[in-house]
Amino acid sequence: MAETQITDSAPNDPDPIIQGQSQPECKVCETWSEVIQAVLGLLLLVGALTMVFHYGPLAVQSVPPDDLQKQVHELTAEVEQLKAEQSMPAVVLNRYRNSIGYINGIYQVGFPNQHPEIRARVSGTGFLVGNGLVATNRHVAQPWYGDSEAQKLIDQGAVPVLENLVIFFPGSPTPLALSPASTSKTSDLAVLRINDPQAARNVAALPLAKSAGSPGQLVTVIGYPMGIAGMVAKSPSGIYERLAYRRNDISAASELAALSLIRPSTTCGHLGDVVGDKLIYDAPTAHGGSGGPVFNVKGEVIGVNSAYMDGFTGGTLGVSVDSLRPLLLEAQQR
Repeated sequence: MAETQITDSAPNDPDPIIQGQSQPECKVCETWSEVIQAVLGLLLLVGALTMVFHYGPLAVQSVPPDDLQKQVHELTAEVEQLKAEQSMPAVVLNRYRNSIGYINGIYQVGFPNQHPEIRARVSGTGFLVGNGLVATNRHVAQPWYGDSEAQKLIDQGAVPVLENLVIFFPGSPTPLALSPASTSKTSDLAVLRINDPQAARNVAALPLAKSAGSPGQLVTVIGYPMGIAGMVAKSPSGIYERLAYRRNDISAASELAALSLIRPSTTCGHLGDVVGDKLIYDAPTAHGGSGGPVFNVKGEVIGVNSAYMDGFTGGTLGVSVDSLRPLLLEAQQR
Protein backbone atom coordinates (compact mmCIF):
# COMPACT_ATOMS: atom_id res chain seq x y z
CA MET A 1 0.00 0.00 0.00
CA ALA A 2 1.31 3.43 -0.89
CA GLU A 3 2.62 5.43 2.04
CA THR A 4 1.46 9.02 2.62
CA GLN A 5 4.34 11.47 2.78
CA ILE A 6 4.24 14.43 5.16
CA THR A 7 6.19 17.37 3.79
CA ASP A 8 7.30 20.47 5.70
CA SER A 9 5.93 23.68 4.26
CA ALA A 10 9.49 25.00 3.99
CA PRO A 11 11.72 21.97 3.25
CA ASN A 12 15.51 22.29 3.46
CA ASP A 13 16.80 22.27 -0.09
CA PRO A 14 20.58 22.57 -0.58
CA ASP A 15 19.95 23.76 -4.10
CA PRO A 16 19.96 27.59 -3.81
CA ILE A 17 17.27 27.90 -6.45
CA ILE A 18 13.92 26.33 -5.62
CA GLN A 19 11.97 25.69 -8.79
CA GLY A 20 8.18 25.90 -8.63
CA GLN A 21 5.14 27.60 -9.88
CA SER A 22 3.08 29.90 -7.70
CA GLN A 23 -0.38 28.69 -6.95
CA PRO A 24 -3.56 30.66 -7.65
CA GLU A 25 -4.50 32.58 -4.53
CA CYS A 26 -7.41 31.62 -2.36
CA LYS A 27 -9.44 29.32 -4.64
CA VAL A 28 -10.95 27.96 -1.47
CA CYS A 29 -11.94 31.51 -0.48
CA GLU A 30 -13.77 32.02 -3.79
CA THR A 31 -15.67 28.73 -3.48
CA TRP A 32 -16.46 29.45 0.15
CA SER A 33 -17.76 32.92 -0.77
CA GLU A 34 -20.06 31.46 -3.43
CA VAL A 35 -21.44 28.88 -0.98
CA ILE A 36 -22.08 31.51 1.69
CA GLN A 37 -23.83 33.79 -0.82
CA ALA A 38 -26.11 30.91 -1.79
CA VAL A 39 -26.90 30.20 1.87
CA LEU A 40 -27.61 33.90 2.48
CA GLY A 41 -30.06 33.92 -0.39
CA LEU A 42 -31.80 30.81 0.94
CA LEU A 43 -32.10 32.28 4.43
CA LEU A 44 -33.56 35.51 3.09
CA LEU A 45 -36.08 33.52 1.03
CA VAL A 46 -37.09 31.46 4.08
CA GLY A 47 -37.46 34.67 6.08
CA ALA A 48 -39.69 36.21 3.41
CA LEU A 49 -41.90 33.11 3.22
CA THR A 50 -42.20 33.06 6.99
CA MET A 51 -43.38 36.67 6.95
CA VAL A 52 -45.98 35.95 4.25
CA PHE A 53 -47.48 32.76 5.72
CA HIS A 54 -47.35 33.57 9.41
CA TYR A 55 -47.15 37.28 10.07
CA GLY A 56 -50.26 38.18 8.02
CA PRO A 57 -52.66 35.75 9.72
CA LEU A 58 -51.30 36.64 13.16
CA ALA A 59 -51.85 40.35 12.52
CA VAL A 60 -55.42 39.75 11.38
CA GLN A 61 -56.19 37.72 14.51
CA SER A 62 -54.51 40.38 16.70
CA VAL A 63 -52.24 37.66 18.18
CA PRO A 64 -48.89 38.98 19.55
CA PRO A 65 -46.33 37.67 17.05
CA ASP A 66 -43.77 36.79 19.75
CA ASP A 67 -42.75 33.52 18.15
CA LEU A 68 -42.55 35.09 14.73
CA GLN A 69 -40.41 37.96 16.01
CA LYS A 70 -38.12 35.46 17.69
CA GLN A 71 -37.73 33.56 14.41
CA VAL A 72 -37.04 36.77 12.51
CA HIS A 73 -34.41 37.80 15.05
CA GLU A 74 -32.77 34.38 14.83
CA LEU A 75 -32.71 34.50 11.02
CA THR A 76 -31.33 38.03 11.10
CA ALA A 77 -28.58 36.95 13.50
CA GLU A 78 -27.67 34.00 11.27
CA VAL A 79 -27.51 36.23 8.21
CA GLU A 80 -25.30 38.74 10.02
CA GLN A 81 -23.02 35.93 11.21
CA LEU A 82 -22.69 34.55 7.69
CA LYS A 83 -21.90 38.01 6.34
CA ALA A 84 -19.19 38.43 8.99
CA GLU A 85 -17.70 35.02 8.17
CA GLN A 86 -17.75 35.81 4.46
CA SER A 87 -15.78 39.01 4.97
CA MET A 88 -13.46 37.58 7.64
CA PRO A 89 -10.47 36.68 5.39
CA ALA A 90 -10.32 40.18 3.90
CA VAL A 91 -10.76 41.83 7.31
CA VAL A 92 -7.99 39.72 8.87
CA LEU A 93 -5.60 40.33 5.98
CA ASN A 94 -6.18 44.09 5.94
CA ARG A 95 -5.91 44.38 9.72
CA TYR A 96 -2.85 42.20 10.32
CA ARG A 97 -0.96 42.11 7.01
CA ASN A 98 1.93 44.24 8.27
CA SER A 99 2.48 41.97 11.30
CA ILE A 100 3.16 38.87 9.18
CA GLY A 101 6.66 38.76 7.71
CA TYR A 102 8.69 36.75 5.25
CA ILE A 103 11.69 34.97 6.83
CA ASN A 104 14.83 34.23 4.80
CA GLY A 105 18.20 32.90 5.86
CA ILE A 106 21.21 30.68 5.20
CA TYR A 107 22.43 27.77 7.31
CA GLN A 108 25.13 25.13 7.12
CA VAL A 109 25.93 21.77 8.64
CA GLY A 110 29.53 20.60 8.67
CA PHE A 111 32.56 19.43 10.57
CA PRO A 112 35.04 21.86 12.17
CA ASN A 113 37.73 23.19 9.86
CA GLN A 114 36.12 21.55 6.82
CA HIS A 115 33.96 22.75 3.96
CA PRO A 116 30.27 22.48 5.01
CA GLU A 117 28.54 19.26 4.01
CA ILE A 118 25.26 21.17 3.69
CA ARG A 119 24.81 24.86 2.97
CA ALA A 120 21.34 26.00 1.95
CA ARG A 121 18.73 28.69 2.20
CA VAL A 122 15.68 28.58 4.41
CA SER A 123 12.47 30.48 3.84
CA GLY A 124 9.26 30.70 5.80
CA THR A 125 6.75 32.92 7.56
CA GLY A 126 6.73 34.52 10.99
CA PHE A 127 4.36 36.85 12.84
CA LEU A 128 4.76 39.32 15.66
CA VAL A 129 3.47 38.05 19.02
CA GLY A 130 5.04 40.50 21.45
CA ASN A 131 7.57 43.28 21.84
CA GLY A 132 10.22 42.31 19.30
CA LEU A 133 9.17 38.63 19.37
CA VAL A 134 8.26 36.61 16.29
CA ALA A 135 6.54 33.21 16.30
CA THR A 136 7.37 30.65 13.62
CA ASN A 137 8.15 26.95 13.20
CA ARG A 138 11.16 25.29 14.73
CA HIS A 139 12.17 23.99 11.29
CA VAL A 140 12.37 27.63 10.13
CA ALA A 141 14.34 28.84 13.18
CA GLN A 142 16.51 25.69 13.12
CA PRO A 143 16.36 24.51 9.49
CA TRP A 144 18.20 21.26 10.22
CA TYR A 145 15.37 20.18 12.54
CA GLY A 146 13.51 17.27 10.97
CA ASP A 147 16.08 16.93 8.14
CA SER A 148 17.26 13.31 8.17
CA GLU A 149 20.38 14.07 6.13
CA ALA A 150 21.43 16.87 8.48
CA GLN A 151 20.62 14.79 11.55
CA LYS A 152 22.80 11.94 10.28
CA LEU A 153 25.74 14.36 9.98
CA ILE A 154 25.02 15.85 13.41
CA ASP A 155 25.04 12.35 14.93
CA GLN A 156 28.52 11.94 13.42
CA GLY A 157 29.76 15.11 15.08
CA ALA A 158 28.85 17.79 12.52
CA VAL A 159 27.76 21.19 13.84
CA PRO A 160 24.70 23.10 12.55
CA VAL A 161 25.19 26.84 12.17
CA LEU A 162 22.64 29.49 11.27
CA GLU A 163 24.66 32.01 9.25
CA ASN A 164 21.93 34.64 9.19
CA LEU A 165 18.18 34.93 9.52
CA VAL A 166 16.11 38.01 8.68
CA ILE A 167 12.45 38.95 8.41
CA PHE A 168 10.82 41.28 5.87
CA PHE A 169 7.63 42.91 7.12
CA PRO A 170 5.20 44.40 4.56
CA GLY A 171 5.60 48.14 4.38
CA SER A 172 9.21 48.05 5.61
CA PRO A 173 11.92 48.71 2.98
CA THR A 174 14.63 46.80 4.86
CA PRO A 175 14.82 43.42 6.61
CA LEU A 176 15.27 42.98 10.37
CA ALA A 177 17.84 40.56 11.80
CA LEU A 178 16.58 37.73 14.00
CA SER A 179 18.15 35.62 16.73
CA PRO A 180 16.83 32.65 18.77
CA ALA A 181 14.67 33.37 21.83
CA SER A 182 13.00 30.06 22.77
CA THR A 183 12.51 26.73 21.03
CA SER A 184 10.02 23.98 21.79
CA LYS A 185 11.41 20.56 22.67
CA THR A 186 8.19 18.77 21.76
CA SER A 187 6.50 20.77 18.97
CA ASP A 188 7.51 22.39 15.69
CA LEU A 189 7.44 25.85 17.25
CA ALA A 190 9.98 28.56 17.98
CA VAL A 191 10.02 32.20 19.04
CA LEU A 192 12.66 34.49 17.53
CA ARG A 193 13.81 37.87 18.77
CA ILE A 194 14.21 40.92 16.54
CA ASN A 195 17.70 42.23 17.27
CA ASP A 196 16.48 45.82 17.08
CA PRO A 197 12.95 45.71 18.55
CA GLN A 198 12.54 49.48 18.11
CA ALA A 199 12.58 48.91 14.35
CA ALA A 200 9.26 47.05 14.72
CA ARG A 201 7.67 49.36 17.30
CA ASN A 202 4.91 50.35 14.87
CA VAL A 203 3.98 46.73 14.08
CA ALA A 204 1.10 45.33 16.13
CA ALA A 205 1.33 41.95 17.84
CA LEU A 206 -1.35 39.48 16.73
CA PRO A 207 -4.02 38.49 19.29
CA LEU A 208 -3.83 34.89 20.50
CA ALA A 209 -7.02 32.89 21.04
CA LYS A 210 -7.64 31.33 24.46
CA SER A 211 -7.80 27.91 22.79
CA ALA A 212 -7.72 26.32 19.36
CA GLY A 213 -11.48 25.83 19.38
CA SER A 214 -13.55 23.00 17.97
CA PRO A 215 -13.54 21.16 14.60
CA GLY A 216 -15.82 22.60 11.95
CA GLN A 217 -14.96 26.26 12.42
CA LEU A 218 -13.78 28.41 9.54
CA VAL A 219 -10.08 29.28 9.44
CA THR A 220 -7.84 31.66 7.51
CA VAL A 221 -4.12 31.02 6.96
CA ILE A 222 -1.79 33.87 5.97
CA GLY A 223 1.80 33.44 4.85
CA TYR A 224 4.30 33.37 2.00
CA PRO A 225 3.74 30.10 0.09
CA MET A 226 6.50 29.58 -2.51
CA GLY A 227 8.55 32.29 -0.78
CA ILE A 228 10.20 34.80 -3.09
CA ALA A 229 8.97 32.91 -6.15
CA GLY A 230 5.37 33.42 -5.04
CA MET A 231 5.84 37.14 -4.48
CA VAL A 232 7.71 37.58 -7.77
CA ALA A 233 4.88 35.83 -9.60
CA LYS A 234 2.41 38.39 -8.19
CA SER A 235 4.60 41.35 -9.15
CA PRO A 236 3.95 43.70 -12.11
CA SER A 237 5.18 42.24 -15.39
CA GLY A 238 8.32 44.40 -15.63
CA ILE A 239 9.48 43.41 -12.17
CA TYR A 240 8.54 39.79 -12.77
CA GLU A 241 10.68 39.64 -15.90
CA ARG A 242 13.64 41.13 -14.04
CA LEU A 243 13.40 38.89 -10.97
CA ALA A 244 12.00 35.68 -12.43
CA TYR A 245 15.38 33.93 -12.34
CA ARG A 246 16.30 35.19 -8.86
CA ARG A 247 13.45 33.58 -7.01
CA ASN A 248 15.42 32.65 -3.90
CA ASP A 249 18.06 35.35 -3.96
CA ILE A 250 18.03 37.55 -0.86
CA SER A 251 18.73 40.53 -3.09
CA ALA A 252 15.46 39.82 -4.89
CA ALA A 253 13.62 39.94 -1.56
CA SER A 254 15.35 43.23 -0.75
CA GLU A 255 14.27 44.68 -4.08
CA LEU A 256 10.69 43.54 -3.50
CA ALA A 257 10.78 45.18 -0.06
CA ALA A 258 12.06 48.45 -1.49
CA LEU A 259 9.13 48.39 -3.94
CA SER A 260 6.58 47.55 -1.19
CA LEU A 261 5.94 44.16 -2.81
CA ILE A 262 6.42 41.99 0.27
CA ARG A 263 2.81 40.83 0.35
CA PRO A 264 1.48 37.71 2.07
CA SER A 265 -1.15 35.41 0.58
CA THR A 266 -4.36 34.17 2.17
CA THR A 267 -6.10 30.80 1.99
CA CYS A 268 -9.30 29.72 3.69
CA GLY A 269 -10.87 26.49 4.85
CA HIS A 270 -12.29 24.57 7.78
CA LEU A 271 -10.70 23.11 10.88
CA GLY A 272 -11.16 19.39 10.36
CA ASP A 273 -9.83 18.09 13.67
CA VAL A 274 -7.84 18.90 16.79
CA VAL A 275 -5.63 16.08 18.09
CA GLY A 276 -3.56 17.07 21.10
CA ASP A 277 -1.68 20.19 20.02
CA LYS A 278 -2.06 19.32 16.33
CA LEU A 279 -4.54 21.12 14.08
CA ILE A 280 -5.76 19.58 10.82
CA TYR A 281 -7.48 21.85 8.28
CA ASP A 282 -8.08 22.14 4.54
CA ALA A 283 -6.76 25.65 3.88
CA PRO A 284 -4.01 24.92 1.31
CA THR A 285 -0.37 25.92 1.75
CA ALA A 286 3.01 25.43 0.05
CA HIS A 287 6.75 25.76 0.64
CA GLY A 288 7.40 29.04 2.45
CA GLY A 289 4.07 29.03 4.28
CA SER A 290 5.63 27.43 7.36
CA GLY A 291 5.20 29.55 10.47
CA GLY A 292 2.17 31.51 9.26
CA PRO A 293 -0.71 32.29 11.64
CA VAL A 294 -3.98 30.32 11.52
CA PHE A 295 -6.93 32.59 12.40
CA ASN A 296 -10.44 31.81 13.63
CA VAL A 297 -13.53 33.83 12.63
CA LYS A 298 -12.85 36.33 15.43
CA GLY A 299 -9.48 37.23 13.92
CA GLU A 300 -7.56 35.46 16.71
CA VAL A 301 -4.58 33.17 16.16
CA ILE A 302 -5.48 29.57 17.00
CA GLY A 303 -2.27 27.99 15.72
CA VAL A 304 0.88 28.11 13.61
CA ASN A 305 0.91 26.60 10.11
CA SER A 306 3.58 23.88 9.90
CA ALA A 307 3.21 21.18 7.20
CA TYR A 308 0.96 19.45 4.69
CA MET A 309 0.31 15.90 3.55
CA ASP A 310 0.92 15.18 -0.11
CA GLY A 311 -2.10 13.97 -2.04
CA PHE A 312 -4.68 14.99 0.58
CA THR A 313 -6.23 18.43 0.22
CA GLY A 314 -7.67 18.31 3.74
CA GLY A 315 -4.32 17.50 5.29
CA THR A 316 -2.71 20.80 6.16
CA LEU A 317 -1.18 20.68 9.63
CA GLY A 318 -0.62 23.31 12.29
CA VAL A 319 0.44 23.51 15.94
CA SER A 320 -2.08 24.78 18.47
CA VAL A 321 -1.80 28.14 20.20
CA ASP A 322 -1.89 26.16 23.46
CA SER A 323 1.71 25.10 22.78
CA LEU A 324 2.79 28.56 21.61
CA ARG A 325 1.68 30.45 24.72
CA PRO A 326 4.19 28.91 27.21
CA LEU A 327 6.97 29.30 24.65
CA LEU A 328 6.16 32.99 24.33
CA LEU A 329 6.15 33.40 28.12
CA GLU A 330 9.58 31.79 28.30
CA ALA A 331 10.94 34.18 25.65
CA GLN A 332 9.48 37.21 27.45
CA GLN A 333 11.20 36.24 30.70
CA ARG A 334 14.65 36.09 29.13
